[in-house]
Amino acid sequence: MKNAPLKKSRRSFLKKLGAAAAAAAGAPFLLGAARPRRNVRILELAAEPARRVAPNDRIRIACIGTGGMGMGDVDTALKVGGVEIVAACDLYDGRLARAREKWGQDLFTTRDYHEILAREDVDAILCATSDHWHEAVSVAALRAGKAVYCEKPMVRTVEEGHRLLRAEQETGRLFQVGSQYVSGLVPTKARALFEAGEIGALNFVEAMFDRHSPLGAWQYSIPLDASEETIDWQRYTANTTRRPFDAKRFFRWRNYLDYGTGVAGDLFVHLLSELHYITGAHGPTAVASSGGLRYFKDGREVPDIQIGLFDYPETKHHPPFNLVLRANFVDGSGGQYLFRLVGDEGEIRVGWDTVKVTRRPWPKAPGKAIDSFSEEGRKAFEQWYDAAHPAHYEMEGPASIEYRTPKNYPGDRHLHLRNFFASLRDGTPSVEDATFGLRAAGPTLAGNQSYFEKRVVDWDPERMRITTRL
Repeated sequence: MKNAPLKKSRRSFLKKLGAAAAAAAGAPFLLGAARPRRNVRILELAAEPARRVAPNDRIRIACIGTGGMGMGDVDTALKVGGVEIVAACDLYDGRLARAREKWGQDLFTTRDYHEILAREDVDAILCATSDHWHEAVSVAALRAGKAVYCEKPMVRTVEEGHRLLRAEQETGRLFQVGSQYVSGLVPTKARALFEAGEIGALNFVEAMFDRHSPLGAWQYSIPLDASEETIDWQRYTANTTRRPFDAKRFFRWRNYLDYGTGVAGDLFVHLLSELHYITGAHGPTAVASSGGLRYFKDGREVPDIQIGLFDYPETKHHPPFNLVLRANFVDGSGGQYLFRLVGDEGEIRVGWDTVKVTRRPWPKAPGKAIDSFSEEGRKAFEQWYDAAHPAHYEMEGPASIEYRTPKNYPGDRHLHLRNFFASLRDGTPSVEDATFGLRAAGPTLAGNQSYFEKRVVDWDPERMRITTRL
């Protein structure tokens, strides 16, 4: 099924979007006034005032995994308002010391997350451990009656995903994956444009996350006091391969298959989450992946460049389309981000803080290349062409509208955590529940299997299973 065909000219396209901007002026998180700039109109997004929370409506959180993402999540949660942190868990003593420095010396800290889950004063946990602990911590927290905000990727294996999905369903507790773009203003606007049929029928999507920095390539800092005395290595490796203590494996865990999911779990899952949110897609049916270790000789087990090809089937939301993903950690251009949805009548290009829709309608008449015809033949063809195609479309150039976030935009993670706490207070559904999370993570895990086994891997987006090709 194709999106509704578009029957409009460049002028009507601009007029329609201009009218929509005027109608939405002043609405929370909608479009504000427009300023023309040649073929582009930049529409600012107006920020919504922060929600006021009564003292007895405060949500008490605990963070399990207080590395960079965990501390960032807590700091953002505290800025949302109506939230206080009461406990923190990590396996490195230095992070627990830092948690007390940031959030109060009276903060309860522990190496054992079960002590966090036993506390009656914890309403919700932020799970920001390495990937191999996401499922165990989240399932235990749900069964302990806690709401869970779990960093992406939701799980390290498909089997873990189904165990977590069962726990969510059986407990009825709130669960939300932390792929923040699902709540961002830019993807939300891209979704509205897509649903309005502004680019016609979708046929192709390409996205890339290229990096050119040591931290971007997971060469995270290792503290000088890292040792078996300051790190609970035995607990860290309890659910995976037992190995001698290795500080690199603890602090740079994304590089190793025992603990992480490589490029696919770190970056591809973000892009798939964004794509599924914008288009309503449930996932691909076939995945192929290639790449390699082209630069880093630091013992890592996963590629520093990876490319994924995904075949998406037809649904009621979109026709069949193809997706290409790429991540490159040795990008000499300095790194770049791209997310582009291409339809038969234009494209939507999503950036960090902008979304741009460009209409490129297909000409209504076939091409005309008649220089090689005789003079008599050219005249005859011209007469026939004008008679056969009296309303043929002569493209004036693309018509574009660009939207951007306001200067005071709090960020996607702020909105994502605010949605989580709103769901906890109001009982509304999660914006990114376990089903959504597995449909985003599963195809990336299939991509890793494709990379290492050097074959196409089939994925069932409804059953959320890797299937066997007959």
